[in-house]
Amino acid sequence: MNPKAEHRVPVLIVGGSLVGLSASLFLGRLGIAHTLVEKHADTSRHPRGRGNNVRTMELFRVAGAEQRIREAASTLSDNHGILQARSLTGDDQEWLFREIDPGGGLARFSPAGWCLCSQNDLEPVLVRCAREHGGDLRFGTELMSCDQDPDGVTAVVKNHDTGEHATLRADYLIAADGPRSPVRERLGIGRTGPGDLFHNVSITFRAPELADAVGDRRFIACYLTNPEADGALLPVDNREHWVFHAPWHPDRGETLEDFTDERCIDHIRRATGVPGMAVEITGKAPWHAAERVAERYGAGRIFLAGDSAHEMSPTGAFGSNTGIQDAHNLAWKLAAVLEGAAAPGLLDTYEAERQPVARATSARASARSAEHNHPGYAAAPNAGGGRQRGVLTVALGYCYPQGAVIGADPDLPVVPEQLRLTGEPGTRAPHMWLHGAGERRSTLDLYERSFVLLTGPDDGTAWRAAAESAARHRSARLDHYRIGDGPDADLAPEDGADWAEVHGTEPEGAVLVRPDGFVAWRAEGRVADPEGALREVLGGLLCRE
Repeated sequence: MNPKAEHRVPVLIVGGSLVGLSASLFLGRLGIAHTLVEKHADTSRHPRGRGNNVRTMELFRVAGAEQRIREAASTLSDNHGILQARSLTGDDQEWLFREIDPGGGLARFSPAGWCLCSQNDLEPVLVRCAREHGGDLRFGTELMSCDQDPDGVTAVVKNHDTGEHATLRADYLIAADGPRSPVRERLGIGRTGPGDLFHNVSITFRAPELADAVGDRRFIACYLTNPEADGALLPVDNREHWVFHAPWHPDRGETLEDFTDERCIDHIRRATGVPGMAVEITGKAPWHAAERVAERYGAGRIFLAGDSAHEMSPTGAFGSNTGIQDAHNLAWKLAAVLEGAAAPGLLDTYEAERQPVARATSARASARSAEHNHPGYAAAPNAGGGRQRGVLTVALGYCYPQGAVIGADPDLPVVPEQLRLTGEPGTRAPHMWLHGAGERRSTLDLYERSFVLLTGPDDGTAWRAAAESAARHRSARLDHYRIGDGPDADLAPEDGADWAEVHGTEPEGAVLVRPDGFVAWRAEGRVADPEGALREVLGGLLCRE
């Protein structure tokens, strides 16, 4: 092997699935050059990982990809809820829930909404968006080795088409290379948690007759509970293409070879309650549900994201969403360090913030699998702890009691019992609609490329001068918006809403929001020295004290 002359890039991403592609999009939006390598020749072709929660869709909204994703997901846009039934044709049926957002109450908290978009439909959209923002995406290219030193990471990659090896030199590496992450293994990072929960074989099949049995029940998934043929049925197009997750028991000596087409067809017929139905098997793929979290989220200049950092039960679709949100958290921090605004110590807050979220979320996902009696999951007695409430708190209400925040309550639960988005440091900033320059936008649309300072118009002049001076002093990106009515305001709240009340401050106060939309610091009332306060706060946040 004679690797070619090295290619230099600020960030190398290993893994081109949902998390790696999202990292590419987020870095590209921030103007950070990067290269992504993925050993497979193309994006996923198997329908899976379809639930994109409201927080993930907020991130894609700000990144300019939301509308494209919803267009790719249009086939299943009317599918809602999870049905549990002994068969599709019997009377023993129960909706575990009918609507993701009953009554439309989510609109109070977010400008976005949930989206049912299968991985095989979502990934091509992310590829196009990432490349439009300068992403160097190399499919069919496998990481062979990586070594780091105090100044960077040296990686050797192999092009599967040509067999050629090349050396890449990066300042930082993001390992989004899946649950069996070779990068994590090279780093010697262990994992904690219960481990494997259950195993399934995902079977794609064609069965036009099944649509008659399903009727007008437009579910996200149907858990079929026939003890002799259980599993989960998922629609692909609501007409003739479907996915069936069949329980697989390798601990009993079952192999993938045991899942012959004949066995799968018989299982699907019995599970659905449609004997004699014509079924054409079009694909099979094993998958494993587990609860594990990495003991560390990286080492030196290498960081773990997505399944390489955490595995969790698929119930609730928390896994991929948590991974995409990992990538978003890490992207703005890498950008700040690479641009010279932040010291490398900022990157230490990635683990401090994201690891507790993964631990809390993975536990909730396992409990939800127990609550729903997910096919194939033989949970321990009382593992579910009864019906869960507040799933939205997991998706949207998670917070950072410690990390790149100042003034957060250290006793703040990572996943609260009730959703509170009222401007506390460490929580996702509140959503409110604003008008300005002839357009309507959410406060969340302001947060991406810079820190943002929100104030009222009355004290806005002093805060604006302070923001400009502090940004120059810290070489940081900091935008300032005065929210209110009148000529001195930059943006006007809709329907007379009070920005200060929404954000938990007095009219003379201020709220500093990070590029990822989380509240970094809040002044609840008047500050005697706004410039000095902002300089100190930015210094602490960017680890430049």
